[in-house]
Amino acid sequence: MPVASVRGVHINYEVLGSSGPWVALMPGGRRAMGGVRTLGERIAAGGYRVLLHDRRNCGASDVVIDGSEPEYSFWADDLHELLLQLGATSVWVGGGSSGCRLSLVFALRYREMTAGLLLWRITGGTFAANRLNKQYYLNYIALAREGGMAAVCASEHFAECIRVRPQNRERLMAMDPQRFIAAMESWSRQFMQGADAPVIGASEQELRSIRVPACVIPGNDKTHLGEVGETLQRLLPVSELHVLYPEHQDVDMVPPAEWDRKLPEQAAVFLDFMKRHSLG
Repeated sequence: MPVASVRGVHINYEVLGSSGPWVALMPGGRRAMGGVRTLGERIAAGGYRVLLHDRRNCGASDVVIDGSEPEYSFWADDLHELLLQLGATSVWVGGGSSGCRLSLVFALRYREMTAGLLLWRITGGTFAANRLNKQYYLNYIALAREGGMAAVCASEHFAECIRVRPQNRERLMAMDPQRFIAAMESWSRQFMQGADAPVIGASEQELRSIRVPACVIPGNDKTHLGEVGETLQRLLPVSELHVLYPEHQDVDMVPPAEWDRKLPEQAAVFLDFMKRHSLG
Protein backbone atom coordinates (compact mmCIF):
# COMPACT_ATOMS: atom_id res chain seq x y z
CA MET A 1 0.00 0.00 0.00
CA PRO A 2 1.55 3.37 -0.98
CA VAL A 3 2.28 5.99 1.67
CA ALA A 4 2.52 9.70 0.84
CA SER A 5 4.19 12.45 2.82
CA VAL A 6 1.40 15.01 3.12
CA ARG A 7 2.09 18.24 5.00
CA GLY A 8 4.65 16.41 7.12
CA VAL A 9 2.31 13.47 7.86
CA HIS A 10 2.55 9.94 6.47
CA ILE A 11 -0.79 9.15 4.81
CA ASN A 12 -1.66 5.60 3.78
CA TYR A 13 -3.71 5.49 0.57
CA GLU A 14 -4.88 3.42 -2.39
CA VAL A 15 -6.27 4.26 -5.83
CA LEU A 16 -8.91 1.96 -7.32
CA GLY A 17 -9.21 2.08 -11.10
CA SER A 18 -6.72 3.39 -13.62
CA SER A 19 -8.69 5.94 -15.62
CA GLY A 20 -11.75 8.15 -15.58
CA PRO A 21 -12.87 11.05 -13.38
CA TRP A 22 -11.54 11.17 -9.83
CA VAL A 23 -13.64 10.32 -6.77
CA ALA A 24 -12.43 10.54 -3.15
CA LEU A 25 -14.41 8.59 -0.54
CA MET A 26 -14.13 8.74 3.26
CA PRO A 27 -15.83 6.61 5.94
CA GLY A 28 -17.41 7.84 9.15
CA GLY A 29 -15.92 8.18 12.61
CA ARG A 30 -12.19 7.60 12.66
CA ARG A 31 -12.60 4.38 10.70
CA ALA A 32 -9.87 3.19 8.35
CA MET A 33 -10.32 3.45 4.59
CA GLY A 34 -11.51 -0.15 4.43
CA GLY A 35 -14.87 1.19 5.60
CA VAL A 36 -15.57 2.48 2.08
CA ARG A 37 -13.58 -0.03 0.04
CA THR A 38 -16.57 -2.00 -1.29
CA LEU A 39 -18.38 1.19 -2.29
CA GLY A 40 -15.17 2.43 -3.90
CA GLU A 41 -14.74 -0.80 -5.86
CA ARG A 42 -18.26 -0.51 -7.25
CA ILE A 43 -17.73 3.10 -8.29
CA ALA A 44 -14.34 2.29 -9.83
CA ALA A 45 -16.01 -0.47 -11.84
CA GLY A 46 -18.30 2.22 -13.23
CA GLY A 47 -15.37 3.98 -14.90
CA TYR A 48 -13.89 6.17 -12.16
CA ARG A 49 -10.55 6.45 -10.33
CA VAL A 50 -11.34 6.23 -6.63
CA LEU A 51 -8.98 7.51 -3.95
CA LEU A 52 -9.22 5.80 -0.56
CA HIS A 53 -6.97 6.96 2.27
CA ASP A 54 -6.51 6.69 6.00
CA ARG A 55 -6.93 10.19 7.39
CA ARG A 56 -4.42 11.34 9.99
CA ASN A 57 -5.32 9.72 13.33
CA CYS A 58 -7.00 6.87 11.45
CA GLY A 59 -5.90 3.46 10.21
CA ALA A 60 -2.27 3.11 9.14
CA SER A 61 -1.54 6.85 8.81
CA ASP A 62 0.34 8.95 11.35
CA VAL A 63 -1.30 10.00 14.58
CA VAL A 64 -0.87 13.77 14.97
CA ILE A 65 -2.79 15.46 17.79
CA ASP A 66 -3.01 19.21 17.13
CA GLY A 67 -5.99 21.22 18.34
CA SER A 68 -5.24 24.42 16.43
CA GLU A 69 -8.03 23.71 13.90
CA PRO A 70 -11.03 21.34 13.84
CA GLU A 71 -9.94 17.79 13.06
CA TYR A 72 -11.97 17.65 9.85
CA SER A 73 -10.25 20.85 8.64
CA PHE A 74 -6.89 19.09 8.92
CA TRP A 75 -8.43 16.16 7.04
CA ALA A 76 -9.71 18.41 4.24
CA ASP A 77 -6.32 20.11 3.81
CA ASP A 78 -4.53 16.74 3.81
CA LEU A 79 -6.90 15.41 1.16
CA HIS A 80 -6.31 18.48 -0.99
CA GLU A 81 -2.53 18.04 -0.85
CA LEU A 82 -2.74 14.29 -1.51
CA LEU A 83 -4.94 14.88 -4.56
CA LEU A 84 -2.48 17.43 -5.93
CA GLN A 85 0.34 14.93 -5.53
CA LEU A 86 -1.71 12.42 -7.54
CA GLY A 87 -2.39 14.96 -10.29
CA ALA A 88 -6.14 15.19 -9.59
CA THR A 89 -7.50 18.67 -10.26
CA SER A 90 -11.26 17.97 -10.41
CA VAL A 91 -12.71 15.50 -7.92
CA TRP A 92 -16.05 14.17 -6.72
CA VAL A 93 -15.69 14.19 -2.93
CA GLY A 94 -17.86 12.04 -0.71
CA GLY A 95 -18.25 10.51 2.68
CA GLY A 96 -20.55 9.36 5.42
CA SER A 97 -20.88 10.98 8.85
CA SER A 98 -17.43 12.44 9.65
CA GLY A 99 -16.54 11.82 6.00
CA CYS A 100 -19.50 13.99 5.07
CA ARG A 101 -18.24 16.80 7.32
CA LEU A 102 -14.81 16.51 5.70
CA SER A 103 -16.41 16.66 2.23
CA LEU A 104 -18.36 19.82 3.03
CA VAL A 105 -15.29 21.56 4.47
CA PHE A 106 -13.30 20.48 1.39
CA ALA A 107 -15.94 21.98 -0.92
CA LEU A 108 -15.86 25.24 1.04
CA ARG A 109 -12.05 25.49 1.04
CA TYR A 110 -11.32 24.10 -2.42
CA ARG A 111 -14.27 25.03 -4.60
CA GLU A 112 -12.23 25.03 -7.82
CA MET A 113 -11.27 21.37 -7.30
CA THR A 114 -14.68 20.07 -6.23
CA ALA A 115 -16.62 18.55 -9.13
CA GLY A 116 -19.47 17.46 -6.86
CA LEU A 117 -20.41 15.90 -3.53
CA LEU A 118 -21.62 12.41 -2.55
CA LEU A 119 -22.96 12.62 1.01
CA TRP A 120 -24.58 10.05 3.27
CA ARG A 121 -25.54 9.56 6.93
CA ILE A 122 -25.35 13.27 7.74
CA THR A 123 -24.82 14.34 11.36
CA GLY A 124 -26.45 17.29 13.06
CA GLY A 125 -28.32 18.31 16.19
CA THR A 126 -27.60 18.34 19.91
CA PHE A 127 -27.80 14.58 20.46
CA ALA A 128 -25.32 13.82 17.68
CA ALA A 129 -22.95 16.58 18.76
CA ASN A 130 -22.92 15.49 22.41
CA ARG A 131 -22.54 11.80 21.61
CA LEU A 132 -19.77 12.27 19.06
CA ASN A 133 -17.95 14.84 21.19
CA LYS A 134 -17.71 12.28 23.97
CA GLN A 135 -16.66 9.51 21.58
CA TYR A 136 -14.00 11.53 19.74
CA TYR A 137 -12.60 13.75 22.48
CA LEU A 138 -13.95 13.60 26.03
CA ASN A 139 -13.26 9.89 26.48
CA TYR A 140 -9.59 10.39 25.56
CA ILE A 141 -9.28 13.41 27.84
CA ALA A 142 -10.47 11.22 30.72
CA LEU A 143 -8.04 8.44 29.79
CA ALA A 144 -5.08 10.82 29.65
CA ARG A 145 -5.98 12.35 33.00
CA GLU A 146 -6.32 8.98 34.67
CA GLY A 147 -3.50 7.01 33.06
CA GLY A 148 -1.40 9.31 30.93
CA MET A 149 -0.39 8.51 27.38
CA ALA A 150 -0.02 4.80 28.15
CA ALA A 151 -3.77 4.66 28.77
CA VAL A 152 -4.43 6.49 25.49
CA CYS A 153 -2.21 4.01 23.62
CA ALA A 154 -4.15 1.13 25.20
CA SER A 155 -7.54 2.45 24.04
CA GLU A 156 -9.27 0.45 21.31
CA HIS A 157 -8.85 3.06 18.58
CA PHE A 158 -5.26 4.10 19.20
CA ALA A 159 -4.17 0.53 19.93
CA GLU A 160 -5.33 -0.34 16.40
CA CYS A 161 -3.49 2.69 14.96
CA ILE A 162 -0.36 1.41 16.69
CA ARG A 163 -0.89 -2.16 15.51
CA VAL A 164 -1.03 -1.17 11.84
CA ARG A 165 1.62 1.58 12.16
CA PRO A 166 3.88 0.80 15.14
CA GLN A 167 5.59 4.21 14.93
CA ASN A 168 2.38 5.74 16.29
CA ARG A 169 3.16 4.44 19.77
CA GLU A 170 6.38 6.43 19.91
CA ARG A 171 4.60 9.53 18.63
CA LEU A 172 1.90 9.27 21.27
CA MET A 173 4.17 8.38 24.15
CA ALA A 174 6.38 11.36 23.31
CA MET A 175 3.46 13.72 23.92
CA ASP A 176 3.10 15.43 27.27
CA PRO A 177 -0.31 14.32 28.61
CA GLN A 178 -1.26 17.92 29.36
CA ARG A 179 -0.53 18.95 25.78
CA PHE A 180 -2.63 16.01 24.54
CA ILE A 181 -5.47 17.02 26.86
CA ALA A 182 -5.28 20.66 25.75
CA ALA A 183 -5.45 19.66 22.07
CA MET A 184 -8.42 17.35 22.68
CA GLU A 185 -10.18 20.08 24.69
CA SER A 186 -9.65 22.49 21.80
CA TRP A 187 -11.05 19.98 19.31
CA SER A 188 -13.99 19.39 21.62
CA ARG A 189 -14.81 23.12 21.85
CA GLN A 190 -14.53 23.53 18.09
CA PHE A 191 -16.72 20.52 17.47
CA MET A 192 -19.46 21.72 19.83
CA GLN A 193 -19.56 25.13 18.16
CA GLY A 194 -21.34 23.33 15.32
CA ALA A 195 -24.00 21.77 17.54
CA ASP A 196 -26.60 24.39 16.57
CA ALA A 197 -25.72 24.46 12.85
CA PRO A 198 -27.94 22.65 10.29
CA VAL A 199 -25.19 20.03 10.04
CA ILE A 200 -22.09 19.72 12.20
CA GLY A 201 -19.23 21.54 10.53
CA ALA A 202 -21.02 24.05 8.28
CA SER A 203 -23.40 26.98 8.79
CA GLU A 204 -26.53 27.64 6.73
CA GLN A 205 -24.76 30.47 4.89
CA GLU A 206 -21.81 28.25 4.07
CA LEU A 207 -24.03 25.45 2.81
CA ARG A 208 -26.00 27.78 0.56
CA SER A 209 -22.72 28.94 -0.99
CA ILE A 210 -21.78 25.44 -2.23
CA ARG A 211 -22.95 25.40 -5.84
CA VAL A 212 -21.65 22.09 -7.11
CA PRO A 213 -23.92 19.07 -7.71
CA ALA A 214 -24.57 17.19 -4.47
CA CYS A 215 -26.24 13.82 -3.94
CA VAL A 216 -27.57 13.43 -0.39
CA ILE A 217 -28.58 10.13 1.23
CA PRO A 218 -29.96 10.77 4.77
CA GLY A 219 -29.33 8.50 7.73
CA ASN A 220 -31.92 6.76 9.87
CA ASP A 221 -30.86 6.89 13.53
CA LYS A 222 -30.47 9.42 16.36
CA THR A 223 -26.91 10.34 15.38
CA HIS A 224 -27.78 10.61 11.67
CA LEU A 225 -31.34 11.93 11.70
CA GLY A 226 -33.22 11.71 8.43
CA GLU A 227 -34.44 15.30 8.77
CA VAL A 228 -30.85 16.54 9.10
CA GLY A 229 -30.05 15.04 5.70
CA GLU A 230 -33.26 16.50 4.27
CA THR A 231 -32.33 19.95 5.60
CA LEU A 232 -28.87 19.68 4.08
CA GLN A 233 -30.35 18.83 0.70
CA ARG A 234 -32.70 21.84 0.84
CA LEU A 235 -29.82 24.19 1.66
CA LEU A 236 -27.44 22.94 -1.05
CA PRO A 237 -28.48 24.84 -4.21
CA VAL A 238 -27.75 22.05 -6.73
CA SER A 239 -28.73 18.83 -5.01
CA GLU A 240 -30.89 15.72 -4.98
CA LEU A 241 -32.24 13.64 -2.11
CA HIS A 242 -32.22 9.84 -2.27
CA VAL A 243 -33.68 7.91 0.67
CA LEU A 244 -32.41 4.35 1.12
CA TYR A 245 -33.83 3.78 4.62
CA PRO A 246 -37.18 5.56 5.02
CA GLU A 247 -37.91 4.26 8.53
CA HIS A 248 -36.17 5.89 11.51
CA GLN A 249 -34.64 3.56 14.08
CA ASP A 250 -34.73 4.81 17.67
CA VAL A 251 -31.14 3.82 18.40
CA ASP A 252 -27.98 5.87 18.91
CA MET A 253 -26.46 4.55 15.68
CA VAL A 254 -27.36 1.89 13.17
CA PRO A 255 -24.25 -0.31 12.69
CA PRO A 256 -22.34 0.38 9.44
CA ALA A 257 -22.72 -3.32 8.58
CA GLU A 258 -26.49 -2.84 8.30
CA TRP A 259 -25.98 0.00 5.83
CA ASP A 260 -23.55 -2.16 3.88
CA ARG A 261 -26.47 -4.34 2.81
CA LYS A 262 -27.59 -1.52 0.51
CA LEU A 263 -24.17 -0.76 -0.93
CA PRO A 264 -25.20 -1.91 -4.44
CA GLU A 265 -28.13 0.51 -4.39
CA GLN A 266 -26.01 3.31 -2.92
CA ALA A 267 -23.33 2.84 -5.57
CA ALA A 268 -25.96 2.82 -8.33
CA VAL A 269 -27.44 6.10 -7.04
CA PHE A 270 -24.04 7.78 -6.98
CA LEU A 271 -23.00 6.47 -10.40
CA ASP A 272 -26.24 7.63 -11.99
CA PHE A 273 -25.95 11.03 -10.33
CA MET A 274 -22.35 11.58 -11.44
CA LYS A 275 -23.17 10.51 -14.99
CA ARG A 276 -26.07 12.97 -15.22
CA HIS A 277 -23.99 15.82 -13.75
CA SER A 278 -20.76 15.19 -15.60
CA LEU A 279 -19.06 18.26 -17.01
CA GLY A 280 -17.97 16.45 -20.08
